[in-house]
Amino acid sequence: MTQIPVSPFGPLTAQVHGSGPGILLAHGAGGSIEGNYLPIMPALAAGHTVVAPDYPGSGATPRATAPLTLDGLADAVVASATEAGLETFTLVGYSLGTLVSVRAAARHPERVRGLVLTAGLARADNRLLASLDIWRKLLADGDRETFARFVALSGFGAPFFNAVPTEQLGAFYELLAAGIPDGAADQAAVVQAADTTGDLAGISVPTLVVATTLDTLVTPANSRVLADRIPGAEYAEIETGHIPMAEKPEEWSELITSFLDKHAL
Repeated sequence: MTQIPVSPFGPLTAQVHGSGPGILLAHGAGGSIEGNYLPIMPALAAGHTVVAPDYPGSGATPRATAPLTLDGLADAVVASATEAGLETFTLVGYSLGTLVSVRAAARHPERVRGLVLTAGLARADNRLLASLDIWRKLLADGDRETFARFVALSGFGAPFFNAVPTEQLGAFYELLAAGIPDGAADQAAVVQAADTTGDLAGISVPTLVVATTLDTLVTPANSRVLADRIPGAEYAEIETGHIPMAEKPEEWSELITSFLDKHAL
């Protein structure tokens, strides 16, 4: 575990796996590196050096000592790559991590060789703003039981969620509640405030946008905006809700690794 002392929010922690060309991971709000990337980490690290930082309040990183900002998160994840010895890298971002990745590419273009953006957005639409209002209210009230049910309802695709046996729903919700990081509300606030629309036209590296077609939290129209406005972006779809790492990790992994191989990233 690497300590990143230069974050404006306090020290970050980052994992480093594998060897080869660099990959820098950016996870989602209310998630963590292990929660968002553990199922596909072996495939990514098989031929790459993967640097995987947790945001403040996720994983082993303490909660922020100052308000989180998109620019601050973008600079902090890039700093984690520097600490790990990576000069250049492909950014692989999920959900909030797509905002972080695009902003990092805009602020540090000399460092970024490629982008993979899954279940992403340029700015929150009204549906997402309302959903995150509910997130933050439930977390502020300490109502993790209801929060877990809301995550299940909005995060998973209907086929996956409905396939959970009814008698196992209680344990399923308990598992979700146990995984809520301390920084979930802080991270959700970043999503609500962020807007990378003005950054998209300036992206000049190979980019893959992966839309999650059953997603009701960050609807796939948001991915379409990214693909349409980033010059030359490639577009792919995966039939899942907002949580492809749980629903179809092998398909998600294959999309990413095939893109990396295609562009020698």
